[in-house]
Order: sequence, then structure tokens, then C-alpha cells
Amino acid sequence: MQELIPWLEEHFRIIREPYARVLSGGSTGGWISLAMQIFYPDFFGGVFSLCPDPVDFHYFQCVDIYEDDNAYYKERGWLRVPTASDRRTDGIVTLTYQQRNHFELTLGTKGRSGDQVDIFEAAYGPIGEDGYVKPLFDKLTGEIDREVAEYWREHFDLNHILQTNWSELGPKLRGKIHIYTGDMDTHYLNNAVVLMEDFLESTENPYYDGVVEYGDGQPHCWGPRGVDLLMLMARHIEKAGEG
Repeated sequence: MQELIPWLEEHFRIIREPYARVLSGGSTGGWISLAMQIFYPDFFGGVFSLCPDPVDFHYFQCVDIYEDDNAYYKERGWLRVPTASDRRTDGIVTLTYQQRNHFELTLGTKGRSGDQVDIFEAAYGPIGEDGYVKPLFDKLTGEIDREVAEYWREHFDLNHILQTNWSELGPKLRGKIHIYTGDMDTHYLNNAVVLMEDFLESTENPYYDGVVEYGDGQPHCWGPRGVDLLMLMARHIEKAGEG
């Protein structure tokens, strides 16, 4: 934002207008591209987000960080069921959330494994008194820290940010949001997309006027790619430039 894009636009034949700055990415890049469009709505002209990482932390994969007491189990009455992490497209669970995080813990304490959940926490979390990122949950037991969950909500829960700021963001994001994900995403990322779609479809003054599409039975990371994606982006830019 401050160095790379200005340098590129100064040294190359690039249209230096918001409508011509279009974002895309998949998985973590899907989240980042969507976040950049939301955080800088005036600077970018559209996003084509593929299988984004959790966009609503009611579904941080299979963990509801606001309502669940423990990231490793779903507790209903006397039942205690392990929380899933990964699955096949036929629904068979291949990894539990406890297994994933205990594996990360063996690679490094204090969020230093460099693996997926530790990366999430490094990106979203506040800094603790020891100088390391303050974890969302106890890596050994799975107990969720409500204070950290609230920090995540206010700073990085993209659907929450849209919902609480739509009167300001809506006019700037109209027609710019395009999201694609498989409805059997390997990491259950489609569930959070559904929550965001529910909100976007409810919007008024303005209606979001974008796209949310699901690949039937498709895993991580489904969505338009290569020439198909470039053509979608090109048509979007052309339409915006004409307006």
C-alpha cells in the first residue's frame, strides 16, 4: 500500500485509478484479498476471493470462538464430541482440531510452529505480556480465552466488520465483492462464507450487488483460475471503467 503499489504504478504502464486495482487470492490469500478490499474500500476496485480462510469467527473452521468453551470438543449435555479440522469431500473426517494443534505444539511452543493455526494467531492476535502473541486457546487443553476472542472479533472478523460498518462501507463496496468456495471445503471454510453471504444478501441502501458461488461437492481450493479468473477480472475492470 505504501511502497510496492506506488512504485509499480510509477514505473510501469498501469492505470492509477481504484477501478483498475483488482484483488484475488486463494485460501489465506483469499482472506487477505477480501480483507484488503474491506479495509481499503476506496483504494481497490474489486476482489475475487477464492476459498478464503474464516471470514466469520462463528465458524473459525469448526470452532465458534464466541460460543464454544473449548476448541477441541463440542459439548451437548452429556455428549463430548471431538471438533473436526479436515475432511474428505465424502464427509469423512481425516483430522481433529486437537490432533492438528497438538502436532503444532510439538513443532514449537508460543505459536512458533509456523503451521496453520499458529499463523492465524500470529496474524489476528494481540501481544501478551511475554512478548509473544496471546493465544486464542490453550494449545494443550483447548480452553478458549474470551478476551482474545473479543479482540479477534473487533479487528479481524470480516463479517462482523461488514455488519457493524455497512452504512459507511456499503456504498464503497457495492459491486466489488466476489467470493468462490467449494461447499465441501477440506477445512470447512465454506461455513463461514455462508454466514457472510447471508448478511450480504440482506443488505440494503445499498445491496452489495456482488457474487458468492459454491462448487458442488468441491474441496479446498475451488474457484475460477487461470484464464477464466483473468477474464472475470478484465470484464469487471472494463465495466467499472465505462462507468
